[in-house]
Amino acid sequence: MRDPEEKILTIKAMAAVVESLHRDGKRVCLCHGEFDLVHPGHIMHLRAARQKGDALVVTITPDRFVVKGPGRPVFNEALRARTLAALECVDFVAINDRETAVETIRSIKPRIYVKGSEYRSIDADITGRIAAEKEAVESVGGELQFTDEETFSASTLANRHYGIYPPDTAKFLKEFRARYDPEEIIRSLESLEDLRVLVVGEAIIDEYHYVSTMGKSSKEPILTTRFEWGESFAGGALATANHVAGFCPNVDLITCLGARASQEEFVRSRLKPTVKPKFFFRQDAETIVKRRFVEKDFLNKIFEICLLNDSPLDPALTREICGYLEAMLDTYDLVVVADFGHGMIGARMVGTLCDRARFLAVNTQRNSANLGFNLITKYPRADYVCIDEPEIRLAAHDRVGSLEELVLAVSKSLSCQLVTITLGRRGAITYRDREGYHDIPVLSTEVVDTVGAGDAVLAITAPCAARGFAADLVGFIGNSAGALAVKIVGNRSSVEPVTLYKFMRSMLK
Repeated sequence: MRDPEEKILTIKAMAAVVESLHRDGKRVCLCHGEFDLVHPGHIMHLRAARQKGDALVVTITPDRFVVKGPGRPVFNEALRARTLAALECVDFVAINDRETAVETIRSIKPRIYVKGSEYRSIDADITGRIAAEKEAVESVGGELQFTDEETFSASTLANRHYGIYPPDTAKFLKEFRARYDPEEIIRSLESLEDLRVLVVGEAIIDEYHYVSTMGKSSKEPILTTRFEWGESFAGGALATANHVAGFCPNVDLITCLGARASQEEFVRSRLKPTVKPKFFFRQDAETIVKRRFVEKDFLNKIFEICLLNDSPLDPALTREICGYLEAMLDTYDLVVVADFGHGMIGARMVGTLCDRARFLAVNTQRNSANLGFNLITKYPRADYVCIDEPEIRLAAHDRVGSLEELVLAVSKSLSCQLVTITLGRRGAITYRDREGYHDIPVLSTEVVDTVGAGDAVLAITAPCAARGFAADLVGFIGNSAGALAVKIVGNRSSVEPVTLYKFMRSMLK
């Protein structure tokens, strides 16, 4: 038997080997998957796949693209590759270099691409990936085939038998599974598509300047860094609108850009096609930019520069925006306010939003520019509030009191139907008068970047709140969205429905 270590190749090397085998008249089969917790179902599937051709090659999803909840993958990509390479029926193994198998199929060009019987119904695949993989293999002269072996779920095995979750998370998921079926949750989220949504708030451009540390300056007591590269993201209300648009295609956006340096072309290019923006322009400012200097290896933020004018809007511009809102608000099922406290949303605009919105979802964010001044209590009414614990404590002027009592007080003062309080590593709590409080544990163990996570939670839970989802379900969906968002650098991408559905389905198996 060949040494298992010799079976592990790069994708490029595997493509060359497969090409050589084809020249020798061999039929090569390809299987692709995560193959975490290799179990009898995997082995029977791989053996059956090997029998369809003369050689079997396997590619595995790299760790960074495994979206299965905390503690997953149980085994890292190197261990998973070595496990598969140890199987006699597997000829070669490679760790994929992309999120999906589509480009890999086109590179490797197998004669047969093999999936398990659970993927036979292509129309039932919510990810759309099986159809894309079928198209890819046929484009290189191959075909999609299926095995008919008994199937098992690695996620179910991990969730029920391997103790991969902390005790409070395991207890919560066990009780939650008894109340909710993941397919019903997905259908409920899909039902949000007919909501017409307006997002209101400041446009922010987040710049990340990646640097390497050079050390202390020889002449000054300062840290010196070398610029490596940079990227810019659509943040603030722009990010909120992009998150919402994945679940509710009819999204309008009202925001302010600066007249002096609007960056309008960049902003438009970063909004999803289904987001329809209405820009108002401040003559006394440029578009808000938050420029962060980030250590490139570990993504530690070193320093931040804000380019903003956070004074109140000119009264004439306020009248213009409020007039536009007054004419439009009753046409929306949901208004999501992402209030970063940078001058756009003043008292008059708050009054207009509170008076006219059918369903009003609000987040008021604290940051270094407005700490203690941008409080949820500036809104006399909101149907849904989504803020973090420091924000509600600032609003209540209470650092140590019972959080449940603070939530109750805010809910009553705003006549609020539903409240979500995010608690960082402690998860979140949700509250609705007729349902009481629900503690939702954190559903993430890996945190890449917390910037934008709160925007994702607000954006994805607000339509759920507007549709009347149960408070514990809103909390679970919100924490799932947050778990995915903290694995994204800045607002480089949005939390998309398919990714969220896969995450929740895995957690609840």
